Amino acid sequence: MSDVDLTTTDLASTDAGTVLDLAGAAAPEAGEAAPRAQVARWYAVQVASSCEKKVKATLEQRAVTLGVDNRILEIEIPQTPAVKIKKDGSRQGTEEKVFPGYVLVRMVLDEDTMMAVRSTPNVINFVGAEDRRATGKARGHIKPRPLSRQEVDRIFKRAAEKKPVVKVDLAEGDQILVTAGPFKDFQGEVIEVSGERSKLKALLSIFGRETPVELEFSQISKQS
Repeated sequence: MSDVDLTTTDLASTDAGTVLDLAGAAAPEAGEAAPRAQVARWYAVQVASSCEKKVKATLEQRAVTLGVDNRILEIEIPQTPAVKIKKDGSRQGTEEKVFPGYVLVRMVLDEDTMMAVRSTPNVINFVGAEDRRATGKARGHIKPRPLSRQEVDRIFKRAAEKKPVVKVDLAEGDQILVTAGPFKDFQGEVIEVSGERSKLKALLSIFGRETPVELEFSQISKQS
């Protein structure tokens, strides 16, 4: 399986699922019912924080080892391009996860594939409905819920957006030191950040009064 390639992901059959003709399936004997068609659907899987890529790689390997790679078909981490603006004003290209803490898996749901996913290190559980126990006192098992075509379309459409998300290593309340310009060596507090314009507003103490001043990212440094 390759890394995320949102342009080649086939979503047209997501709602109805993808019917698999598994290689090596034995033909039914005379008098036996034909085997039920197996349908691949997209499922959301919750994983430990920042472990999305690790889970994807591990699950791909485990699917082969456990012999279910013909039923666990795709593992995706939807991402969108982003530009990170550092405190010195420099820009760094990166990617931002559409849903941090989750991976999407297109699979045929059965006992073997559920076990393969659930027992993968750093996997928390499928997203789905809880089957409550009869007593109502203990938590039940999560029954995986397939994503609808509309949900999958929305997720991958967002991931395919070309306009980068601007992320700034600054936030309201951060303390800064002005390092260039007419207010050099003044200290202040960030009150507004505009990543698209590479500017921020900060309250600087000028003549004993707190005054809002607009500054370039390149004119300040973030104080710890």
